[in-house]
Parts: sequence; C-alpha cells; structure tokens
Amino acid sequence: MRILAVDDDDIALEMLQRALAESGHEVVTARDGAEAMEALRSEHIRMVVSDWVMPRMDGIELCRQLRARAQAGYVYVILLTARGSTDDIVEGLSAGADDFISKPFQPAELRVRVRAGERILSLETRHVAIFAMANLAESRDPETGRHLERIQSYAQILAEHLAADGRPEPLDPVYLLNIYLTSPLHDIGKVGIPDCVLLKPGRLTDEEFQIMKNHSQIGADTLAAAVRQYPGVEYLRMAKDIALTHHERFNGTGYPDGLEGEAIPLCGRIVALADVYDALTSKRVYKEAFTHSIARSIIIEESGEHFDPGVVAAFLRAEDAFEETRTRLSEEPVAC
Repeated sequence: MRILAVDDDDIALEMLQRALAESGHEVVTARDGAEAMEALRSEHIRMVVSDWVMPRMDGIELCRQLRARAQAGYVYVILLTARGSTDDIVEGLSAGADDFISKPFQPAELRVRVRAGERILSLETRHVAIFAMANLAESRDPETGRHLERIQSYAQILAEHLAADGRPEPLDPVYLLNIYLTSPLHDIGKVGIPDCVLLKPGRLTDEEFQIMKNHSQIGADTLAAAVRQYPGVEYLRMAKDIALTHHERFNGTGYPDGLEGEAIPLCGRIVALADVYDALTSKRVYKEAFTHSIARSIIIEESGEHFDPGVVAAFLRAEDAFEETRTRLSEEPVAC
C-alpha cells in the first residue's frame, strides 16, 4: 500500500518513512497539511499517517479538507500526537481521523495500527469486487440497465423496514450490510445460461424457461464453492442463499426446490419481492414498464402466494422510498 507520511520535523519524518518502508509499504512524504493535500490530489494514496501540530495546515485541518473533497475511495487517517485528552480525541474524530498514535511512536505499534487500517480499507475493496462480479453476469443481458443498483437499494430498504419491526430473524447492522452487498449477486448464475436463451428477444418457450431456471442452481453452486473455501465468511453464505432461493415462492410453488414459507431464507424472500418489483416497473422488449400503482396491486395480490406477507407489509410502508429509488435509478422517465 502507498502511504502518505506527513510531519514538519525532518528527523521525525525520516523515522516515520523508515518504519513504514520496513513494513513493506511505498511511502510518499509531505511536510505539512497543504503539501499533503497536493500529494493526495496527484497520487493514488489510501492511507495517511500525519503529525497533528504543523505550520500552514495542521493535521486536524488536513482531516477536514480530506473529508470535504470528493474522492474515488476512502482514505484512512492516523494522527500522530502527544495529545490524549478526551476533548482532543473528540476533536480529532470529529475532523475525520480514524486512529491515533502517541508521540514518540513505537514502530511495532505503528505496524499494527496500519494493519488495522488495511483491514478497514479491504472491506471497501470487497464491496467493489462483489459488485464487479455481479456486473459481469448482468453485462450479458443488454436490457438490465441499472437493475443491480435498484435491486441493491430495494433490498436494503425492505431489510431496514423489517428490522424496525423487531422480527425474530437476526436483522442486525451486519445483516443489513450483507444484504446490501450481496443482493446484486442474485442472478450471477446467468453466466452459465446459453446466449440463445438468455438473449432471446421476447418470451421464452416452456423448454427455454426450464433452461433459464437453472441459473439459480448454477449461481448457488458457484458461491457454495467459495463458502467451502471460506466457511466463516457470512456474506458469502448469504449470497449463496439469495442466488438459490430468490425464485422460490411463499406458497411452495417456486424453484428450484419448492421451498415454502419461512423455509425460504429471509434474504431470499426479500430479494424475491425486490426483483419482481423491478421487473414489473422496467421496460422489456415484450412489455412496457408498469406504473408503481400497478406493480403495487400485483404485489398485494400475491401476498402469501408469491411473497412473504411480512415483506409485503414492509414494502407498503416503504413505498415512497421505492418510488424515489425507481425514479433516481431509472434509465428513462417513469410513469407514476
């Protein structure tokens, strides 16, 4: 990782640079916050280790300016300081610092603080990788447009409203983050469907539909291999469940396994409604986009049949958020 080291004291900066370089990092240096901002504009830097007290621009103002600018990825900031009062910590965190190291620093502590920052930054890399995998599958279908972004938003909206209900399922913040991350992988199994079926303009024949239905199992099998390799990674398990069960129906008539009711994982029940709503309200070669009102009526009619009634109730409470998302992420003007 390329790290920006910032300190106005030449000796301290050299020590900081040496400690980071010995840990295997590429180091860019600056002697105050203003010089650091110039480096951040011209270099691809994901982490900053900066002194607090410096001329021209101190570490606090550097944090503020860094957080105020638009940037492609998150920059993790560690402040070096002799300050340790509660007020100082609050000021630093409020400005945008992520961590603190007391001066004079110990190289061993610096290394572990940097590793902790790398773990945080790796989460953002995970988000990008998941969405890239999902886009790979969707890129074979020219009709999907911003489908993945809409599914991601709809699933998150539904999960948040369900969490507010106090349901017995584990709808904690980790669950909410995982469903946001993994819902775009629902159709990743489409990479295994022949083009003559996947890209057919118009409705599928019964035989073609049977082939298309295989995408649920293909996606689940693909993700199951990752789960076996990393059994403790919960978001992979959720991604597998979504891929496998988002076409199951609450009354047991769905596919691939004909699961019924709460035997269908909650994440699958959530994405099922999100996916159908998006299909109904999107234009296809064989149909025009339905209005929200028509889609709403269909979903209500299918409550207890296709959809979990609890998820439908969450959808009805979240209608405004669905319509806002649909409008914001639509490829063309939508009917009300």
